[in-house]
Amino acid sequence: MSTELVVDVKKQVQAALEEVKKKTIENVFFVACGGSSAIMYPSKYVIDREAKKIDAHLYSSNEFIHRNHNKLGENSLVILCSHSGNTPETVESAKFARSKGALAVSLTNVEGSPLAQASDVVLKYEWGEEAIAFTTNYSVLYQLVFGVLKTIENNDKFALIEESLENLQQVYEKAAELYKGNAEDFGQMYKNENIIYTMASGANYGVAYSFAICILMEMQWIHSHAIHAGEYFHGPFEIIDQETPFIILLGLDETRHLEERALEFSKRYGKKLIVLDAADFDFTGVREEVKGYIAPLVLNYVLRTYADRLAEERNHPLSTRRYMWKVEY
Repeated sequence: MSTELVVDVKKQVQAALEEVKKKTIENVFFVACGGSSAIMYPSKYVIDREAKKIDAHLYSSNEFIHRNHNKLGENSLVILCSHSGNTPETVESAKFARSKGALAVSLTNVEGSPLAQASDVVLKYEWGEEAIAFTTNYSVLYQLVFGVLKTIENNDKFALIEESLENLQQVYEKAAELYKGNAEDFGQMYKNENIIYTMASGANYGVAYSFAICILMEMQWIHSHAIHAGEYFHGPFEIIDQETPFIILLGLDETRHLEERALEFSKRYGKKLIVLDAADFDFTGVREEVKGYIAPLVLNYVLRTYADRLAEERNHPLSTRRYMWKVEY
């Protein structure tokens, strides 16, 4: 683990928390688009489960501005994310939040980006094959959110999550190795599919959402939809049959029962089921009290290896686009 980068992330988070201390925060808004939006789901789940007084809201950037939430104001913390830092809707959301008196804290991979310039505080995360888990977007956001809970409500899990995130890289690598064969099989078996659904619940739903809209639809041009396991039996289960592929994620949080119920039914009528179960992973170094919160991060990491294998088998690089960055929209 790069000690220098770890120390830098911790300093950035502490600097953000110093700004939080200056405010009387009553609500937190998570604001982003696409894949950046997906990383917000586990953190909103954390606040929903852990906070005693703070409200949490999750918005797509453009809707955040147009909906203009009545509670948005000087007692609000708005957490935004854009990988490139130049997503127009997210940049405008930061400006809008500050115009309402809110504290705007943004995560980005690019220093000096438009989003960074539009925000009160900026947290830079690392990205790519060389990046270690502790310094990547999910982890940095968790450090911020648990830090906010500690600062405002004296929540006792900040030290637990920080310790667990410092050990996360080895958990990632072991899980990826465990599922390596399954990922290769997935690429070979499903390379010609026209539609693949993803399903999860709770803290894991953002992972399913990201895989559906960012990997399958955006990067592979495969029809998809992220189905919430709690909604499966209220319409979507009518689509399950022997020919329809479903990726089903099983986490470790309080909503796991929803995912298990959906999987049990799917096994009765479906055949093309791709199951990733966090219970299979070796969580050595992760504290028991926060395993449910860490599970979606590991599921996301492993699922990315599935995306790599699928792209390779389809000869369709994940960087290929039809419209994005190429036409006006």
